[in-house]
This record gives sequence, structure tokens and C-alpha cells, in this order.
Amino acid sequence: MASSSLPSNVHVSSHPCLQAKLSQLRSQATNARETKSLIHEIATILSCEALAVALQPQQAGKDKSPLGFEYDTTTISPSHISLVPILRSGLSMTDAVLSVLPDPIPVHHLGLYREKTTLQPVEYYNNLPYHRPPPTTTPDPSEPSTSTPPSLAIIVDPVIATGATACAAIDTLKDWGVGRIVMLCVIGSDGGLKKAAGEWQEGVEIWVGGVDEELTDKGMLRPGLGDVGDRLFLTMGK
Repeated sequence: MASSSLPSNVHVSSHPCLQAKLSQLRSQATNARETKSLIHEIATILSCEALAVALQPQQAGKDKSPLGFEYDTTTISPSHISLVPILRSGLSMTDAVLSVLPDPIPVHHLGLYREKTTLQPVEYYNNLPYHRPPPTTTPDPSEPSTSTPPSLAIIVDPVIATGATACAAIDTLKDWGVGRIVMLCVIGSDGGLKKAAGEWQEGVEIWVGGVDEELTDKGMLRPGLGDVGDRLFLTMGK
């Protein structure tokens, strides 16, 4: 499907390797180990594409090479970033994003599932810092606050179907006070992507590997990937 019909803050990858891997991922013959590997590889490509736009290089002083030659060092801006995987299946994309970034960043998990009848999201887990109890000791002013909202939050979730879960995650992070959001997903529906992109249009950029036009009456993408969480964790038929 052409990306021209989607909002300007939705970016569909045209990388040929990603498209080939997505085709492999769709297959019913792809086992759990292969599913995990393919999602990791697709997420790596998406991360490179998205973060090339979302981040900027920044000079960070001087260092010396093993031969003793001085050189200018580079870091990234913004430096205050958090990664937010949507449980369960977002965990499959986490290591890929962390491997692309030059330094470790905090990972905050959100647990959301769709209620089967209404297809609306239900939050069952949230470990954003503002949910933590207040410290029992006086904080050290020299230490950065762990509850400060990040300049950039990266949401990872392999599938955007109806868009309701994506919107709930965006609203949660916006309410926390993040500066802007990059959302990475392997595949999404046309309607779901439009819905998620419109939730906070000026603050959200969505990067997706592929787009399906239709949903089934149960809110599944067609042809889609099936239930990614079940495929990853071998819980089909639960």
C-alpha cells in the first residue's frame, strides 16, 4: 500500500531487506525462534531509519585513539531518552533499539491488552516513574531525578491494529510529560495508523515496516501476522 494516503507523521519503510523479512514473518511456517529473530532484525532496520531523523549528533569533547592521536568525540541529542515496550510482544523489539543507541537508556514497561468484546485497551501494568512510591530519604541534589519525563520516548509494539492500544500508550506518555514520541511497529492497519498518528499529531512520529488495509471482525490485521505474542511465546490456544 502506498504511504501517500497516510498522515505526514507516519513513515512506511521501503527498505528491501525489511520488506523481504516481513514477507517471511507473515508465513504460518515461521516458528517461534524465527519469529523472534525476524522481529529483532526488522526492528533494527526501523530503529536506524527512525533515529536517523529523531536524533542529532552532538560534540562531546576530546579523546585519544589507541595510537595516541586526539579526536573529537560525538554523542547524541537528546540525551534524555526512555524506551517503552508494550507488553508482551513489544519485548521482542527492545534489544534491537538498545543495540542501535550508543548508550544504555531506561526501559519502562506498559502492560496493555485489548478486551475481546469491545476491542478497547485495558492497562494492567505500568512502571513509569510517576507510579513509584515517594523516597523515604532526602534525594541527593547532585543525582538526576529518575521521575523526570524524558525529552524523547520510544514506544515499541510490533502491531498497530485498531490503533486503540497505541493511542492509550501515547496518552499515558503525554500525561507523564514526555517532550515527543517515536513509535516503532513492524506492521499496522491503515485505519489504526491514522488513528494513532492523530492522537498527538505534533508530538508523535510513527515508523512502520508495512501496512495492511483491512481488519477482521475480531480486530486482527488481514493478512497480518497473527497474534505476535502467542507466536513468540508459544501460547496459541490459551
